[in-house]
Amino acid sequence: GFVETPYRRVTEGVVTDEVDYLTADEEDRFVIAQANATLDDDMRFTENRVLVRRRGGEVDYVPGDDVDYMDVSPRQMVSVATAMIPFLEHDDANRALMGANMMRQAVPLIKSEAPLVGTGMEYRSAVDAGDVVKAEKAG
Repeated sequence: GFVETPYRRVTEGVVTDEVDYLTADEEDRFVIAQANATLDDDMRFTENRVLVRRRGGEVDYVPGDDVDYMDVSPRQMVSVATAMIPFLEHDDANRALMGANMMRQAVPLIKSEAPLVGTGMEYRSAVDAGDVVKAEKAG
C-alpha cells in the first residue's frame, strides 16, 4: 500500500477532532491548512485568511471556510529523514536535499550513539524502525 498521513477534518471553517488518513494522491485534491494556524476556543481560524497548500502544491491564503483539512503536526510536511536535519529552516534548499538523501542512504551503526545535535525525531525514528532493542522497564 501507500504511505498515509493523518489530517484533521475542517467543516465550515471549524476544525474537528475527526482524523482522516490520506495518501499523497488523495491529499492533492484538498485545501490543507498548516498545523500551526491559530484557532480560537470554538476551534475556528482566528485569521480572516489562512495559509494553505492547494491542489497541485500551490501555496495561497484562503478564507477559513474554504479549508478542507488541517495538518495534525507541523512536522508532517517533511519526511523522517528531512525532519532529522538540525536547523532545517535555516538551511539552503540544496544543502537540505543533500542532507536528506545522505540520511536515507546511511547505514545504521551496530553500537548506536546519541547525536551531538538532534531534532527530537531520532528517538521516534529508531523505535519505529524496529532495529533497536528497547527495555520495557528502566534500570
